[in-house]
Amino acid sequence: MNSATVSAKPALINLLDFDRKGLQAFFVELGEKPFRATQVLKWIYQEGISDFDEMTNLSKSLRSHLKAHCQIKVPEIVAEQLASDGTCKWAVQMHCGNRVETVYIPEERRATLCVSSQVGCALACTFCSTAKQGFNRNLSTAEIIGQLYLAQQRLGPERRITNVVMMGMGEPLLNFDNVVAAMNLMMDDFCYGLSKRRVTISTSGIVPAMKRLNEVCDVSVAVSLHAPHDALRDQLVPINVKYPLKELMEACREYAKTGPRKHITFEYVMLDGINDSPEDARTLVKLLKTVPSKLNLIPFNPFPQSHYRCSSNAAILKFRDILHNAGIVTTVRKTRGEDIDAACGQLVGQVQDKSRRHLKLQAQGLSHGQ
Repeated sequence: MNSATVSAKPALINLLDFDRKGLQAFFVELGEKPFRATQVLKWIYQEGISDFDEMTNLSKSLRSHLKAHCQIKVPEIVAEQLASDGTCKWAVQMHCGNRVETVYIPEERRATLCVSSQVGCALACTFCSTAKQGFNRNLSTAEIIGQLYLAQQRLGPERRITNVVMMGMGEPLLNFDNVVAAMNLMMDDFCYGLSKRRVTISTSGIVPAMKRLNEVCDVSVAVSLHAPHDALRDQLVPINVKYPLKELMEACREYAKTGPRKHITFEYVMLDGINDSPEDARTLVKLLKTVPSKLNLIPFNPFPQSHYRCSSNAAILKFRDILHNAGIVTTVRKTRGEDIDAACGQLVGQVQDKSRRHLKLQAQGLSHGQ
């Protein structure tokens, strides 16, 4: 028989790609009751069971069908680095060979997991190490929730993850459906049961997606701002050219009306001589006065080939005081995991770049005589 005539075996369905609503629909299609979804979710996420034979409250016929047609498959941790402050970074490999990074940050009263949503990033923010790698693809729901699954399995029940931030590699709102499904699983009482106040999605300002998120998923939002006016933000965060600050602030005001925290957290990386002057601070006050705000000032974390420097401690504190005195809640983020390149803006996976970013950067370097 000609091998070309043999039909390929259908790919197994990864049940981690479904949130509860999706899994209910899946079981109804099989002729099963919707409550089977709840049973399976509890086995996977609360019991850590991936063998269908061990799901003893399912019928033998259903278990047999699931074994034949489905799987529970997570990515693979291929490297682990532990920082002096207890921060842990994992390199997580996908089936296609690409790698992303996931970071665990333990603190006295909480434990936060920083989760990636894309392989690389297409937004090209100039101060971010991830952006230098280019972009390959969106992660699936299974690959996103799989990072939390892997981390919790690795840490064990005595070290529960209490907070998740979609603040790793990638722009989450450009992978909207898969990210929302994964966050639904994080907050589902039959999965991880995290509070909507403890699940945060970080965005550079994809305005239409922010409006859509406000309609379908109730989670906290952090906006990567980094500049007080359009002229500078166009340079630092190029997506601002498409969605300028006026549109972004309007979307933030609307989200704050219904969001779980009733305010928007803004992230602002401190770049020496770029965005850290007292005048920048006063301009930022005028911008944020229109939105219920909390501001995180982030000391810049250097990486190879970066031409930026971190603002001095004195400049950061002066910047903070101007905002604080204007009535804006402002904190300076403590740098965590810097000695293993796990700090904000430093995440670098293994990206098969489809955007050809590396060639563009190389050409720019040559044109500047580097």
